[in-house]
Amino acid sequence: MIAIFLALALAETFTGVVTETMCGAKHTTMKDQPDDKCIKMCVKGSSAYALFDGQNVFKLSDQSKPAKLAAQKVKVTGTLNQKTKTIKISSIEPL
Repeated sequence: MIAIFLALALAETFTGVVTETMCGAKHTTMKDQPDDKCIKMCVKGSSAYALFDGQNVFKLSDQSKPAKLAAQKVKVTGTLNQKTKTIKISSIEPL
């Protein structure tokens, strides 16, 4: 019970666009394709889904939930590991 309370107390809300760790803010790998297709292709390779908040790119811990939200503006609730720049997702929803 205390662990759940502590986890909720540390949770933060982040808003931004679902992207991936290779291209980050700018999708230049596949210039002739829309951003969502570029993101999905990069994730099939060695990249991971991430959140771009306008300044920072944060890797997302859950790689299945953001898949259907590629290139969309979202609200993510979770905890940020500053050392790894990874958000452990509690929830993610489109805005």
